[in-house]
Amino acid sequence: QVQLVESGGGLAQPGGSLRLSCVASGSMFGFYTMGWYRQAPGKQRELVATITSPGNTNYADSVKGRFTISRDNAKKTVYLQMNSLKPEDTAVYYCNANGLVAFWGQGTQVTVSS
Repeated sequence: QVQLVESGGGLAQPGGSLRLSCVASGSMFGFYTMGWYRQAPGKQRELVATITSPGNTNYADSVKGRFTISRDNAKKTVYLQMNSLKPEDTAVYYCNANGLVAFWGQGTQVTVSS
């Protein structure tokens, strides 16, 4: 069992930055592919970015060049650095741990508005 706790969401202005963190419990963190997903009101949950255990990354086209996913296996933490934020980035952001079973955090709200 893995528990994921996200933090770092909030209100940002267009063009601003936020950094999300997700801390995992359990001893198998280093083996999981970690990811960030988001869900805007009235829309389906979508992939934002993933990072494998060795550190290979994958991004949605909509965030390439603006968002950076990283992980610290010693701290059992995955990060999402979000720069050049746009109003369309507004959503609840969820942390995901994907192994034989997928685990989800409770989500953190990100609102981009002037």
